[in-house]
Amino acid sequence: MTNVYDVLTERGFTEQVTHGEELRELLGKESVPFYIGFDATADSLTLGHFLQIMAMMHMQRAGHRPIVLLGGGTTMVGDPSGKADMRKMLTKEQINHNAQRFKEQFSRFISFDNDEALIVNNADWLLDLNYIDFLREVGRHFSVNRMLAAECYKSRLEGGLTFLEFNYMLMQSYDFLELYRRYDCKLQLGGNDQWSNILGGYELVRRVDGGSVYALTFKLLTNSDGKKMGKTEAGTIWLDPAKTSPFEFYQYIRNFDDRDVEKGLALLTFLPMDEVRKLGTLEGAEINKAKEVLAFEVTKLVHGEEEAIKAQEAANALFGGGISATDMPSTEIETSRFENGIDVITLMQEAGLIGSRGEGRRLIQQGGVTIEDNKVTDINQIITIKDFNDNKLMIKKGKKVYHQIKLV
Repeated sequence: MTNVYDVLTERGFTEQVTHGEELRELLGKESVPFYIGFDATADSLTLGHFLQIMAMMHMQRAGHRPIVLLGGGTTMVGDPSGKADMRKMLTKEQINHNAQRFKEQFSRFISFDNDEALIVNNADWLLDLNYIDFLREVGRHFSVNRMLAAECYKSRLEGGLTFLEFNYMLMQSYDFLELYRRYDCKLQLGGNDQWSNILGGYELVRRVDGGSVYALTFKLLTNSDGKKMGKTEAGTIWLDPAKTSPFEFYQYIRNFDDRDVEKGLALLTFLPMDEVRKLGTLEGAEINKAKEVLAFEVTKLVHGEEEAIKAQEAANALFGGGISATDMPSTEIETSRFENGIDVITLMQEAGLIGSRGEGRRLIQQGGVTIEDNKVTDINQIITIKDFNDNKLMIKKGKKVYHQIKLV
């Protein structure tokens, strides 16, 4: 049986690891409890999270035990990693709501039957900590000089790092210690931007309890230019179909750069690597076949096969020359509102296609808005019932974003 360590390495997940050979040997001979932490900063997981979910699924399929750690406690402080400013402070109610939504989404990917996996919340041990006891047990093991040299803090020193955020590494490290004590958790996984925090936990467990634990980080989901994937002009690519429709999700994946297709197939699907490499060698117009496979497979994993088929058929109908794609993103608006007409910028705002009127004006002036195959040139254009075809109106933003307005 193939060792999951080799699987993750071959598919391109592995970035940094402690005691790699030891960890590989451990993963090859016993079921290892492992965890990844997810701060509840929004009410849905994102495409960026999905890479880590894929790693968890690979691990579980190989017989290891996932522990999904919801950051009900750490979210109250906020991780400074990769942020130019302090994160927005959320209320306990918002955090609890977000954590519950995460819990629902994880159940689509990870099997929690018969304790095959656990989902826990660090609020259970962080919120009632005695601060003095915490400093004496945990804080004494951390060097301030070394912490300030960590990338997650160093990049923030000039702009301002709050003492609140400075505590984050200690809290995340303490999570590993608690999970080791409670569930014999021996491995923490996470994105490469978390290396400093994850290393802190690995060292804490070894120092305080003498535990043989390990740390491994993954490459972040970035394109060939080094930019994080999962962001568009319209915003984040969410796993919640109410926030990013299956069609939008499919289209985002379908539009990966040619250079990123093989990497996407390796990281975001379960296709055998022989097939991944074969698809990755396609060139020119042929690469579009690989992109369609990638988009279908990822959409199937996230939204189910039925929704993936719908999204694929909708895309084929749309780009095949028709505009009858019923599963593309849409907004319903009462017919009566169009009797006197709605200006095009207001309509785009209500459809969520633009964030401001200024953005709408710029798009139109740059030739980036098309309605029913007609380019919009007038920023004051009024849309009326006469513009609709079978109670539907197609708006195209840029080259790739399509949205349908439906009369109700």
